[in-house]
Amino acid sequence: MGPKSIIGLAGALIVVLVVTSSVYIIPETHRGVLLRFGQLIETNIGPGIHFKVPVVDKVRQFDVRVLTLDLPSRQYLTVEKKPLDVDSYVAWQIEDVDTFYRATGGNEFSAQSLLSSRIDNGLRNEFGVRNMHEVVTGQRDELMHQLRDEVNQTSVKEFGIRVLDIRVKAIELPQQVSENVYRRMATERQKLAQEFRSRGQEKAEGIRADADRQKTVILAEAFSQSEKTRGEGDGQAARIYAESYSKDPDFYSFYRSLTAYQKAFSSKDDIMVIDSDSDFLRFLKDPKGATN
Repeated sequence: MGPKSIIGLAGALIVVLVVTSSVYIIPETHRGVLLRFGQLIETNIGPGIHFKVPVVDKVRQFDVRVLTLDLPSRQYLTVEKKPLDVDSYVAWQIEDVDTFYRATGGNEFSAQSLLSSRIDNGLRNEFGVRNMHEVVTGQRDELMHQLRDEVNQTSVKEFGIRVLDIRVKAIELPQQVSENVYRRMATERQKLAQEFRSRGQEKAEGIRADADRQKTVILAEAFSQSEKTRGEGDGQAARIYAESYSKDPDFYSFYRSLTAYQKAFSSKDDIMVIDSDSDFLRFLKDPKGATN
């Protein structure tokens, strides 16, 4: 390869390098700014192919799609001076690249810090004029929309950022307050349980008392019935004995004496000292029970 070829090849490479360093592409999802020696000379450059001066010009690109920012958990006081731990997020978008770059230097973290500070102050103010019911359920949507509009009044003009939405993810009581609430709930449940136990014991005592009363009545009626039956039996027995005695007085007297002997001499150790002429022994001396 001759010297002319080498010079030609070098020239071609230089031309290619100059062309590639002079051309830049902005994607559809981005917008750009052009800096010359650090000075802003063109802003809000749209998508497509663009040209710049090599070396002296520098291009910065910014994502103009909707971005989200999770805000750190903060504690706010309601109008009742009740603390609430609030987790929230914001959806935002770069609307004016020129203003955004001038306000933040093109630093996304600086933009997030500015937004976070404004929203934090706004939430503090909005919570401070509402009670707990309103911020938890009643007026949450109204609160978020009002706060979004208030933040946009300054963020668009000062930072070139439009806030599309602000949402509260969670609202919770602080740990210490939650523990106090749980403790109070537990105390109330224990009190209610004790009340139910007392009512149950009262009803149980009533049931036991009624059962004891019924038992006493039943036993009394049974005893009365048994005494009545026993009396009737004794009456029938006496009548039978009387009828039997009237039919054969001698046999009846003999039977009664044998029964008496059986009971009197039921044990070998029984000793009885009586007169031999006693009527008790008359059937032992004479089977007919004759008396002297």
